[in-house]
Amino acid sequence: MSPSVTFLRSRGAFLVPILLAATLRFPDLASRPMHADEGVHADRFGTLLEGGGYAYDPTEYHGPTLYYMTLLPAWLQGARRYVEIDEVTLRAVPAVLGVALVAAHLGARAFLGAPGALSAALLAAVSPAMVYYSRYYIHEIPLVFFTFAALLGACRYLRRPAALPALLTGAGAGLMLATKETAPLALGSLLLAVAASNLVDHWRDETSPPLLRGVRGRDVGLAVLAAVAVALAFFSSRLAGPGGVVGALRAYGLYAERAGTASWHLHRWDYYLRLLIHFPARGTPVWTEGLVLALALAGGVSGWVGKGVPGGDARVLRCLGFYTLLLLALYSAIPYKTPWCLLGFLHGMILLAGAGAVFVVQSFKKTASRALVVVLLGAASTHLVWQAFSASFRFAADPRNPYVYAHTGTDVYAIVDRLKEVARAHPDGTSLPVQVISRENLWPLPWYMRGFSHVGWWNGVSDEGKPAPVVLLTPDMEPALVRRLYEVPPRGERELYVSLFDRPVELRPQVELRGYVAASLWEGSRRLEPGAPAGERGPAADLAARDRTRSPQ
Repeated sequence: MSPSVTFLRSRGAFLVPILLAATLRFPDLASRPMHADEGVHADRFGTLLEGGGYAYDPTEYHGPTLYYMTLLPAWLQGARRYVEIDEVTLRAVPAVLGVALVAAHLGARAFLGAPGALSAALLAAVSPAMVYYSRYYIHEIPLVFFTFAALLGACRYLRRPAALPALLTGAGAGLMLATKETAPLALGSLLLAVAASNLVDHWRDETSPPLLRGVRGRDVGLAVLAAVAVALAFFSSRLAGPGGVVGALRAYGLYAERAGTASWHLHRWDYYLRLLIHFPARGTPVWTEGLVLALALAGGVSGWVGKGVPGGDARVLRCLGFYTLLLLALYSAIPYKTPWCLLGFLHGMILLAGAGAVFVVQSFKKTASRALVVVLLGAASTHLVWQAFSASFRFAADPRNPYVYAHTGTDVYAIVDRLKEVARAHPDGTSLPVQVISRENLWPLPWYMRGFSHVGWWNGVSDEGKPAPVVLLTPDMEPALVRRLYEVPPRGERELYVSLFDRPVELRPQVELRGYVAASLWEGSRRLEPGAPAGERGPAADLAARDRTRSPQ
């Protein structure tokens, strides 16, 4: 046996994709602005961190596993309050699970063979979608990881039926259910795929036993019991109350209703395939995960030709093919679509693609031809690495990135920086009163303003009380603010407000945010600028004067 073949079959070879996965997932986790969904989940975690417990809401937010897992990195950095955590604290959880997902492909050697499992691990490590969302504080990567854990447990059980793999399979399924409401789609697809594969085994009349042969009812009961116990433990907030359990049961009906509700999240049936095959954008890399799709097709074929790939199991490959197609069909049929939902069936494609890479290489008998194919596959994989790097770093919040979706723009940093400048001139510092007025969804702005302790959130302009010295609002609220500042108060009690920003700023595309600050506070903040002589107006005095012409007067 050649040294190269020996290396491919060794566990040490998996260090390559694991290290590659870590290199793409861990650096600069705080460099991209928080998405609105990330901000919402961060707020939910903040309540848990500060001792407020966890209460499942069936209408929003998804399951609790993400929040409980985030307690560990928060505690390790000594954080006990919401204001003490940062983007790295939060995003470290999906990043670690993203690397663990790649490492878990070691367990796929039993049905993909060692070279196939290694190829799948490499593709999972560099897939642009997998990398990008492994740096995203949402539930999708945990869901994919737990799904893979359940799949590995099931495969181990089918090879050697016993109580332990049955329990592991059930625990994985329970964690899936406690992570996101779409888990039944994956579980249902897996069960249907196993049933379809078993029928095919009977139809083909192969010498190897059908996939479900040896399954014992007692073990199925243990798996179901483990799944229910794990899910209940999380949804009941560690058995603190039944409310979360009842909400979890209600959630499936609510999400089924939402799946077809009119929304700007509604997309065509081929939305996910178009993202993966080719996403046209100028000035960017050629966005495509076509290599994964093509190799997945080859891997699916390998399960129907001969005995599959060396060291693998053709029956499991057929099952994976059914599972991936069913899950793709279900997600494509649901009108409500968000790009991160593709990760579930994309990972199924990656597993098939690992076998497909081996199948394609071994289809060529001559050494020179095989070498050429390996070089071409290596070049295509390098292009995936370049896409993953570009998506996660160069175009991390750019709409030209196929996986950027209603994302917060970098203007959010300018908004917060300007607020901090003004706060330095206020006697109360970051406790200065701030009003935010909008009917828009302004997440993740609350996350970025978590250091300001007196922020009021309003869905309209009120005539009651005195306006805060700083007001943030969307343009539709501006006429009402003008009336409140300059028509409601008696003439002698009116205070001049000036624009907080020297240019238009957007929280995210098409969501403009405007800001106004009391002129006296503005002048004080200008005098604190570096280099401004004491008692004189700062270097931005001309800007402040120009702002007055734009202020609501």
